[in-house]
Amino acid sequence: MRAIQIVEESGPDSALRLVELPEPEASHMLTPGSGVLVDVHVAGVSFPELLQTRGMYQLKPALPFVPGSEVAGIVRSAPEGASVKPGDRVAAFCALGGFAETAVAPEYFTFALSPELDFAQGAGLILNYHTAYFCLLMRGRLKEGERVLIHGAAGGVGTASIQVAKALGATTIALVSSEQKAKVAAEAGADQTVLLSDSWKDEVKELSGGGVDVVLDPVGGDRFTDSLRSLRADGRLIVVGFTGGSIPEVKVNRLLLGNTEVVGAGWGAYVMGNPEINRKIGAAVNAMVDDGFIRPVVGPRFTMEHAADALKTLDERRAFGKVVLDVRPA
Repeated sequence: MRAIQIVEESGPDSALRLVELPEPEASHMLTPGSGVLVDVHVAGVSFPELLQTRGMYQLKPALPFVPGSEVAGIVRSAPEGASVKPGDRVAAFCALGGFAETAVAPEYFTFALSPELDFAQGAGLILNYHTAYFCLLMRGRLKEGERVLIHGAAGGVGTASIQVAKALGATTIALVSSEQKAKVAAEAGADQTVLLSDSWKDEVKELSGGGVDVVLDPVGGDRFTDSLRSLRADGRLIVVGFTGGSIPEVKVNRLLLGNTEVVGAGWGAYVMGNPEINRKIGAAVNAMVDDGFIRPVVGPRFTMEHAADALKTLDERRAFGKVVLDVRPA
């Protein structure tokens, strides 16, 4: 099978190789001796893969290895008792090995793909939408009628968070860095959009009538303090990641004076070994698809030969929606 390997930790320009490899066995590192084999049609491209090209991600397999954490395709084989069967269209989280024509995923990380979604949308379903659901509902305790500010709102996690928040009955404010990204966020369903500027915090507070209830922040960096200032009393700032490059610090007196919280939300570490939570989140997300709230926004698409360009699109912050690799172009 064709696959992309990371062969050195030198960054996206030089770390990747397109190679021929044997197909994997139906066994996954999380479920040794058992796994769902998927003929991959589209693979999702995410920030962890970019970090892996530089040796900066917490999951560090021995070189060379096949990156790629999520895929969409057709089941070739499934273990007894699995909720999917050969021939089913699925979205699957495989953690590694997704940038290949065949991948293997745990049964509890493999979900039937709604006929409403194509393979490219399926490749953007698990990592982003399961993260959004976990962050907003399970960690952020978002309630119907609350207001939520979403940073990086035109990206994969951002557009997913807009749609999940809407499904939960919240009002969404999208913070973006350009008019083009504002259009993407609005098409994803954002109620209001705010352009990044020196005064974005004041605009958010005005739009929300004094402050938002929840901020979802996958960016970090120098926006963090103003995010805290944009919260109303009892507000929660959900820390999802640091795509901005720097990890911010908080003076805890701000939390005391504002009666606010900073909440960490690490989806992967929380759910990786917990099949029942994965099944619960998967069922809830699929119900949101069926109800019409979730339609993953697909951004730039690349062939396997141009996987480096896909990662550079993330690195240079040019991405909107979900970046994907067309492994088996239609």
